[in-house]
Amino acid sequence: MAQNKSTQPKQTVRQNASQDENWGIEAVKTIGLSLLLAFGIRTFVAEARYIPSGSMEPTLLINDRLIVDKVSYRFGEPDRGDIVVFNPTDALRSQGFKDAFIKRVIGLPGDNVEIRQGQVLINGQVLDEAYTADERSTSVETCVYSGVKNPYLEKLQTIPNEHYLVLGDNRQNSFDGRCWGLVARSDLVGRAVFRFWPIPRVGLISDQARL
Repeated sequence: MAQNKSTQPKQTVRQNASQDENWGIEAVKTIGLSLLLAFGIRTFVAEARYIPSGSMEPTLLINDRLIVDKVSYRFGEPDRGDIVVFNPTDALRSQGFKDAFIKRVIGLPGDNVEIRQGQVLINGQVLDEAYTADERSTSVETCVYSGVKNPYLEKLQTIPNEHYLVLGDNRQNSFDGRCWGLVARSDLVGRAVFRFWPIPRVGLISDQARL
């Protein structure tokens, strides 16, 4: 009887220690798996982004939080009107830009694009852009004010394969493709699809652009 009483507490201590060890291992596994899934989702599926400037107003406002779909362009092509996040192009990197940009796709491969009387023309047709901050506000003067000597869209341009022309919705306050040129498909990060902050503006993001 005395021997049983002395060994029972030791067994209980060992059992508790073993349970604590198993719990710790499971916790580490769970945390590790969660981090792995989060990394995988951010890398391959979707990620959150915020808007740092007013270049996409009135569609997107400063500090809006967005979900960027990183899957669609693995299986399909960017469409006119898509709002895309992209890494700096060679032209932008040469000017010291490192952070990703967000703009709207205006010109597609094969399009002839020009600016005339404050409007964008695609293959000779005026692009309906109800989302812009001001009508007839598209010009290359914005680029000149930014110090660009030879803006890309100072004359008609034909967009080559695997490249896109992107512009900001706030044409008078956007440093975009008018100034520095095209975005290669390989530089695209994904398509902005949903705004989750602020609460009053939660919802899908407009991607309308019509000829």
